[in-house]
Amino acid sequence: MAIFLGIDGGGTKTSCLLGDETSILGSGTAGPSNIVRVGEVRAKGSLTAAIRQACTVAGVNPAQVEKTCLGIAGAAQREISDAVRRMISEVVSGEVNVLGDMEIALEAAFGSGPGVIVIGGTGSIAYARNAEGRTARAGGWGFAVSDEGSGHWIGQIAVSTVLRVYDESQEEGEPALLKEFLEAWHIENLQQLVLKVNAIPSPDFAALLPLVVAAAESGDPLARNVLAKAGAELAALGKIVMRRLFPDRGRVPVGMSGGVFGHSAVIRQIFYNSLRSEYPDAVLNPTVVDPVRGALELARKAGVGNP
Repeated sequence: MAIFLGIDGGGTKTSCLLGDETSILGSGTAGPSNIVRVGEVRAKGSLTAAIRQACTVAGVNPAQVEKTCLGIAGAAQREISDAVRRMISEVVSGEVNVLGDMEIALEAAFGSGPGVIVIGGTGSIAYARNAEGRTARAGGWGFAVSDEGSGHWIGQIAVSTVLRVYDESQEEGEPALLKEFLEAWHIENLQQLVLKVNAIPSPDFAALLPLVVAAAESGDPLARNVLAKAGAELAALGKIVMRRLFPDRGRVPVGMSGGVFGHSAVIRQIFYNSLRSEYPDAVLNPTVVDPVRGALELARKAGVGNP
């Protein structure tokens, strides 16, 4: 029995699936493993923990792993892919293939077929492949200048919007979300919030996403407006690659991936409506795709000699 390993190394969590040719044998999860965001030490710890957990659940020795596929943001940069490959090779045996997170998500959504995948996680990106095998990407240039609609972006825009509302309506009291943000970051007042959001390194804005979603579901118009903007931004990324690869505007398969889509029905609905306004025949998979399944499948394909 051949053993294969698939890993999704995200900016918030690391997911791992261990399987044979047809079945999933074990799974593991750990903290973030995006080197750019958390550094090599923490990334290595998360990867090691997730792999060992999956192997323990499956009753498999890590030395039995024949092929591993890992998807991670920034894989196109050789220093990142080499570092991650080295970390994993210290835990498991066999060949380790490091790909972009959008590649494993596309595989999870469409296999080797055509389609568009939009990822809304800690960061964001759109990636597509047409029937001729051409690919295109949009976004994903990092949280300082891009990642529109991502968890980081939503948290940052929510704080910015709260501060603007505070400026405009101090006599009416503080926005409700301000108190939520103070409690989430264990700080006491607006002045401390300002210091935190302007600190270097940047705080974990993505951690505010559940608060914004909960506020929107409770009827907070400020929070709902932020989520609506996020949905529109994610749709804009999708439409960029669709225009490049599917100019006839036919039945384009579209998938969603990442915690932003998973958390918010508002974002999914705005995303869908915005895409269909330009691509009325787009076919959206309503299920949020789990990229780690694509990583496992690509490891299996590599194990039987497929591209």
